[in-house]
Amino acid sequence: MPYNSLIDRTEAGALIPEEISREIIQGVVERSVVLRMARRLPNMTAGQQKLPVMSALPSAYFVSGDTGLKQTSEAAWQNKYLVAEEVAVIVPIPEAVLDDASYDIWGEIRPRIEEAFGQVIDQAVMLGTGIPSSWNTNMGGAGILGAAPSAHKVDLSNAEGAGKDLYDVILGDGGVFALVEEDGFRVNGVVAVLAMRSKLRGLREKVYNGTGLVASGAPVFTNSMQEPNRYLLDGVPIEFPGNGAIDPASALLIAGDFSNLVYSIRQDVTYKVLTEAVITDNTNAIVYNLAQQDMVALRAVMRLGVALPNPATKANPNASTRFPFAALVP
Repeated sequence: MPYNSLIDRTEAGALIPEEISREIIQGVVERSVVLRMARRLPNMTAGQQKLPVMSALPSAYFVSGDTGLKQTSEAAWQNKYLVAEEVAVIVPIPEAVLDDASYDIWGEIRPRIEEAFGQVIDQAVMLGTGIPSSWNTNMGGAGILGAAPSAHKVDLSNAEGAGKDLYDVILGDGGVFALVEEDGFRVNGVVAVLAMRSKLRGLREKVYNGTGLVASGAPVFTNSMQEPNRYLLDGVPIEFPGNGAIDPASALLIAGDFSNLVYSIRQDVTYKVLTEAVITDNTNAIVYNLAQQDMVALRAVMRLGVALPNPATKANPNASTRFPFAALVP
């Protein structure tokens, strides 16, 4: 008995035109904070793409006197790889809904597909949630937070207990930005949980009250109560994703050099319309029997690879301690 019949891409061409596929890819990039901030490489031409990364830098020396000997130096590279992994979702739709000509089915489904793809990519790359093993390998750990050395994580509660405020732990000596800069990278992007908005709004200048400095001066990051804040840290814009890219129980803020986080798309979003399939859960229990329940299901698939090269820098040639990101953890 056929359980996997479907309308292929050719037959469904009128339903899913090619330009819609491109528009959804653009929508996924727009909704995903990672794909918006990271550096996009040319599309992959195979399932795996080699990414040479400089692991040792050449050195130069002064020559002693007119006849002094010139010293030699070397450079070295190591390979990291972009491996295309599949992101997919199946959207079951009752046929009665499709038969309703006045119902804008694409208008309803497209934002949900974009949102779902963006969320799963962001959570994998930022937190390591559900991250494919190949990405785990080529990022150096389970997402940015998992790959970051412990020395690149600033504990807010410990810092506050030591008398430091939010300004110190983010922008001060030994703060999140400083940890990135000490390794020879420049912070060009910040991703934070929504709760950080109120923490930044409430941060005030310290003034002397006769016995010591207290935070009772003017707001540090708020210029006007009548206009919306432009959230910047040292001129670097902050993103506050609402899709769970950062779990407040794991991190409050992640800052770093996003040009060192790269991705490449192997396959744009493609579709299949399933008409007689059975959809099961991870225990093989039947959730939907499309034919029996008068339903169809739209399956959307895209493939992309993500890697974190972490090249050698003069500031820190040690790969085990060098990292282009740092985090503020609760």
